[in-house]
Amino acid sequence: MNMDGFQDQTIARDLVQRIHFWARRIPRKVTIMEVCGTHTNSISGAGLRGLMPENVRLVSGPGCPVCVTPTSFLDMAISLARMPGVTIATFGDLVRVPSSKGSLEEAMADGCDVRVIYSPRDLLALGKELRGRRVVFLAIGFETTAPGVAATILESEKVGNILFLVGHKLIPPAIEALLSAEEVNLDGLILPGHVSAIIGQEPYGFVSERFGIPGVIAGFTPLDVLAAIAEILQQLVFGSPKVVNNYGRVVRPEGNPRAREVMASVFEPCDGVWRGLGEIRGSGLRLRPPWRDLDASRLVTEVVETVEPKGCRCGDVLKGLLDPPECPLFGLHCTPEGPRGPCMVSSEGACGAWYRNERIRGGLK
Repeated sequence: MNMDGFQDQTIARDLVQRIHFWARRIPRKVTIMEVCGTHTNSISGAGLRGLMPENVRLVSGPGCPVCVTPTSFLDMAISLARMPGVTIATFGDLVRVPSSKGSLEEAMADGCDVRVIYSPRDLLALGKELRGRRVVFLAIGFETTAPGVAATILESEKVGNILFLVGHKLIPPAIEALLSAEEVNLDGLILPGHVSAIIGQEPYGFVSERFGIPGVIAGFTPLDVLAAIAEILQQLVFGSPKVVNNYGRVVRPEGNPRAREVMASVFEPCDGVWRGLGEIRGSGLRLRPPWRDLDASRLVTEVVETVEPKGCRCGDVLKGLLDPPECPLFGLHCTPEGPRGPCMVSSEGACGAWYRNERIRGGLK
């Protein structure tokens, strides 16, 4: 049991022993899903899979915002990029994601003006710099990023040339849809700390009340993740599933009401399309009527037939139905240098995390 990568090896060793103790008392295979892409990277980077008992499997879920953004959104973004006088502003991970019409990176090579920004507030300065152009921000992400985008929208009227292509998504409806899917069979969830800092603990109540499985809000260090796994296994042994907050140093039970208030002042829930999960009722956000003039989608009149990347199994990875190496493209036709799907592109994607950290460790070439 190699603990060299842990800052506190004593605590890590104790947690792993607890995990094995509880796992021995469960006479079946247990599947635990981490919902957040940052948890995926923590698990993969620290080699936590190799510390698990044989009957405990860790799988990734739909917690990478770039990965769950549908191809149709990217097709629309590229259509906008190719319009005269339009500049696209986006976070970096989205630039290389393939779509039916290529990628934003390829659009840049063709002469389109695509700018990578690092914060929604960078958008205000960019709008002022490009007064003669329309600046379209690709607004994706979960409850974590939506309040910051909403605050930027409230200020964008002062600039006057900024529009938004909104693809924000809400985590609880997606979890509920995932657990309701016939092909998905999960025994516990490691719930996202960043999202929970905004929404609090209560919105996850259905996890234990309706579906009868444990859910643990966790921080992002390897020790946080190990503690969450131990908690889930203990609950399974005692048959008393509940949702608990193991990230109390950041997440309050009520979340962040002010952030939700700002978000609700600009956005309203709508049905949302997720890669792999399809359309989920009430899982998306759109601009409220007072802000609809800032909706960049109204500029797009071209209808493009959406074509998914051939052979890509990203959707199944996002549902926890297979591990990235089980995709026939993984490591051969799909690599970080030549990605076929977003799960290999994004810094929070499961395929990218496995490729960076677990190919050699797991004997994969």
